[in-house]
Amino acid sequence: MIRHLSERIQDLFERYQMERNYLWILLIYAAAMIIAPLSVRMFLPALALIGGGLAIFGLLFFMKNPGIGFPIIAVSSLLIPFAISTGTQTRINITLLLVMLLLASWLVKMLIFDKLFSVLPSRAIYAALAFSLSVLLSFGFGQLPWYPTEAASLFAQLGQVLLMLMSAGAFILSASRLTNSRWLKWMVFSFIILGGIYAIGFSVPPLRQYVNRIFQRAVLDSMFWTWLAVLSFGQAWLNTKLKPSIRAIFALVSAASIYTVLVTKQSWVSGWLPTAIGIFLMLFLKKPKFAVVSAFLFIAAITIRFQLIQNYLFVGDNEYSLLTRVEAWKILFEIIGQNPIFGVGPANYYFYTPFYNILGFSVKFNSHNNYIDLLAQVGLLGTGTFIWWLVEIARSGFNLIKRELEPFEHAYAISALGGLAATLVAAFLGDWIIPFIYNVGMDGFRSSGLAWIFMGALVFLQFKTSKSYGQDQ
Repeated sequence: MIRHLSERIQDLFERYQMERNYLWILLIYAAAMIIAPLSVRMFLPALALIGGGLAIFGLLFFMKNPGIGFPIIAVSSLLIPFAISTGTQTRINITLLLVMLLLASWLVKMLIFDKLFSVLPSRAIYAALAFSLSVLLSFGFGQLPWYPTEAASLFAQLGQVLLMLMSAGAFILSASRLTNSRWLKWMVFSFIILGGIYAIGFSVPPLRQYVNRIFQRAVLDSMFWTWLAVLSFGQAWLNTKLKPSIRAIFALVSAASIYTVLVTKQSWVSGWLPTAIGIFLMLFLKKPKFAVVSAFLFIAAITIRFQLIQNYLFVGDNEYSLLTRVEAWKILFEIIGQNPIFGVGPANYYFYTPFYNILGFSVKFNSHNNYIDLLAQVGLLGTGTFIWWLVEIARSGFNLIKRELEPFEHAYAISALGGLAATLVAAFLGDWIIPFIYNVGMDGFRSSGLAWIFMGALVFLQFKTSKSYGQDQ
């Protein structure tokens, strides 16, 4: 019955050629995002009606037009405040909702219409699926009483599982459903333009209050600044098909983002260090001698003027933060030792930390480190599959840049490898790439979800440019 109804609706779509009319579809989405928060204040069933209708419409639409979903995600993540309350301190934001909707539309298409479940034969995708399975396995182990106290609530555990699974889901979705480079280009350019508006506005103090009112939480996170810097820098530098005026604008965006993390937010190591690493790798891939000389001069300069190191590493509360993090990691390895293979379950370790003394206090705390977070939550098995996943993403990227690519794709591949390097560093400095439910929280997925989509696009481009699906796999 469900399949029959879906086929009738799709026939109706095709009859009136609804898939070609993108403008009014986007208007419907925009209207829904405005109406829904208002309706919940007046009449709860109105929210259910709007949300249900929108979900069904979106499900069917994205089955036939998956590519347009990616620029919509980029715009929504930065601008749309809509989120669904969970009854706790965190909310399911628009980025999570759109990723779940696109995944659902893909699964419906495969299981109901195509009657075949298949994914691209990519090692990176296999690793992402293996990571997802390890998360579910660790969730089961998390129900065991590892300490004589209550663990995280079931809602918190499920929220953390959702963040982990949707990180993998966003990556697989991007690799499998972009369909052509046009949608990737629209997504990248939308992100650069909107992110550039914020970066430039933030760089001008009188404008800062206005851009902060318009943009959402994503602009506060490491993944936003690092990916904005590398993507805008790559397109301005390497995309020779762009008009000089556009390249100049993108160069300005890159300069504004780099200036913000290096100067305006110089005490924020999660901002400037990943960005610097990402830009350095891009330079090294294209101009290795120039990159090495630049790095040598930079290190020599900060060595001669040691005050520069202090300004960037030990300004503000960074010195105290480093001390507390090291002490926290020592304690977390004690917790990891309870179940090193599978972990103590998603989100649970936060409630076990008070059993240990940290600098004279018995308090709840998190690691501020994605790798240690994963060891505590999903153990060596989950962390191993996560590292395998990242290695395969890098492998896809390096395979891709060996091929002849059109200027946008070449610039993107170099930028995404820089973004990947930046992401690996940022993950060491905080829970930026898989947000921890009790720290960055679900709102962090607004930026981390975009990072996973950008990394998944490397696999998409690799298959798009392959002569056969088996090449380099």
